[in-house]
Amino acid sequence: MIPLQTPPPISAPAPATPIRAQYGWGYTGPGGEGVGTLSLLMEPASGRLILELHAPGERLVLLEGDQASGYRLQVPRNKLDQRAATLTQLPLPFLPQVPSVEALLRLLRSGQGPGVTVTKKDAQGPLKLHWQGKDARGKDEQVWLDRRRWEGGK
Repeated sequence: MIPLQTPPPISAPAPATPIRAQYGWGYTGPGGEGVGTLSLLMEPASGRLILELHAPGERLVLLEGDQASGYRLQVPRNKLDQRAATLTQLPLPFLPQVPSVEALLRLLRSGQGPGVTVTKKDAQGPLKLHWQGKDARGKDEQVWLDRRRWEGGK
């Protein structure tokens, strides 16, 4: 008779390292022109995202949430405060629609996304990104992102 052996413990995957990123941005579109800072905290494993878009002296956008509890988008200037179960259900201003935090990470890490081009790269990935697309009313708009900081995600 062969003795029963306890199977080795199944190791849980290590939690993904949060990714913190900051970009300078420039915008031109039907609403005018502007510059500022885009700050992100992304945890692809949980779908957690905190995205803040600032212009000098003003927070333009706050997007926060995760896959389990959903997302909340606030655009104070437009009096918008909207909740949704997924990112695709929110009208993301300033960026192309992305279905998930992983897709947003892919966009920033490799420049993959509709209307996105990489204009300058380094060893970490795109340093400068350009997005050309349409706003919610179908008008042309453009955004330039210039990476200033990238931490985590290893």
